[in-house]
Amino acid sequence: ELSGFARLGSGSACRSMYGGFVKWNMGEKEDGSDSLATQLASDAHWPDLQVLVLVVSDVKKETSSTTGMGVSVRTSPLLAHRKSAIVEPRLAEMERAIAERDFDTFGRLTIQDSNQFHACCLDTYPPIFYMNDISKRIVRMVHLYNEFCEGIEACYTFDAGPNAVIFLEEEHLVEFLSLVRHCFPPADDDDGFCTSWVDSKAQAHTLPNGLLDVVKACHLPQALKCVIHTTVGKGPCVVSNSDKSLLDVQTGLPKPTQ
Repeated sequence: ELSGFARLGSGSACRSMYGGFVKWNMGEKEDGSDSLATQLASDAHWPDLQVLVLVVSDVKKETSSTTGMGVSVRTSPLLAHRKSAIVEPRLAEMERAIAERDFDTFGRLTIQDSNQFHACCLDTYPPIFYMNDISKRIVRMVHLYNEFCEGIEACYTFDAGPNAVIFLEEEHLVEFLSLVRHCFPPADDDDGFCTSWVDSKAQAHTLPNGLLDVVKACHLPQALKCVIHTTVGKGPCVVSNSDKSLLDVQTGLPKPTQ
């Protein structure tokens, strides 16, 4: 029921009512009332899976997700093809990859789906540009890293914006975070640049010379606002201390930022 209420505010918000790995079901009813989320696996299912959010911009985007999708539905033939021929088989393959903790398949599908989403944005008339030049450097860095590792060890996805979400397993976390710091070094005073509990190890890590050679073209100092390290979450929880709540318990509205 809560998933349905959340979807009324934002379609993708219905997934946030669960923790772990969640699927948003399309539904069949005309009013969309059965377009709800279901949990595929709990947050404990894949403990090695790590998430890095590379924040390129914290500025409000020019085209909102809702507005952009509406224009794409009306004008993009590629989006229509994606709906009719791509989404269902790709979703089934992704469900299998998650169930089997198959990162190679998970990573490939994540990258392909992100790329196709942004191809649909470009196919929209007039075209919508969510990614920027820094986003494209991140894409290149990930592919060069995977080529160097001779396998898919990291993958990216971009939502309706320039910020990258990187998935990788824990064994590659220190090295990849070190690579991010190398390609996109922060200012000398980088307090707060990275929230990771392995950031000190990443800063001390020595990257292979061969890897440094292949990522030279990705180098762009101070291109990232910050890096957020997290894992697959538990979902919403009840807090007994109202000070920890993001909403004002009296008004139900978001608390003002400090």
